[in-house]
Amino acid sequence: MLDGEGRVRDLTGLLGGADIDGPFLAGGGLDRVRAALAGDDLPVVDTEGLRIGAPVARPEKVVCIGLNFRDHAAESGAAIPEEPVVFMKAPNTVVGPFDEVLVPRKSVKTDWEVELAVVIGKTARYLESHEEALSVIAGYAISNDVSEREFQLERGGQWDKGKSCETFNPLGPWLVTADEVADPQGLGMRLWVNGELRQDGDSKSMIFGVAEVIRYLSWFMVLEPGDVINTGTPAGVALGMPDHPYLREGDVMELEIDGLGRQRQPVGQA
Repeated sequence: MLDGEGRVRDLTGLLGGADIDGPFLAGGGLDRVRAALAGDDLPVVDTEGLRIGAPVARPEKVVCIGLNFRDHAAESGAAIPEEPVVFMKAPNTVVGPFDEVLVPRKSVKTDWEVELAVVIGKTARYLESHEEALSVIAGYAISNDVSEREFQLERGGQWDKGKSCETFNPLGPWLVTADEVADPQGLGMRLWVNGELRQDGDSKSMIFGVAEVIRYLSWFMVLEPGDVINTGTPAGVALGMPDHPYLREGDVMELEIDGLGRQRQPVGQA
């Protein structure tokens, strides 16, 4: 974890060999971390040379909301949805925020999407209000909803085929707890490819805000601790550009969301 002075603290002893995952969140793990930090029981660790993994280990579900920004819907040539557009991503797409993203074999339309990810901290079903919805959120993270547009849009069936290729969901670097995000609808979101700014949006532009997304989903599926919800992307994806500059091996993506840190992924070939 990152403490108030910007030092990285080691949770190994507290976790007892386990991961930060659904059972950890459901069992009051965040409160135990806070107590250990207050008691100065967490040693400082040097992360130089270490890989940073996703802040939540293998979620049971990765649920995504499509076309949730008006400008992105427009650039995609899609109508503004009357209800949230819901699709699923394979959980094994989740990788670390600095891991390599692989262009799938036979792909020519691999695309980027900076998104605000919500991590669920309590079991949620049939939520009635936005207040209830916000109360089940453990925290927030940056997500890169990498997509293969031909697989998604031109090969028939559901979108999942273009969303579930390996490495297609870098997550992190931090799980920022809900109490540290004053307003999830006031976060700047940016993405660069090879140093060129491609996406520059704000979560205030969501068609369906975070609370409504969580409330809505809880009427169609049970949300469980550790589940990840990708809440949509602003305009600026390759699909919406005249020259369609899709990702190629050797490209580098960089992403940031206000208060949630920064990601960087080199692009390789599967």
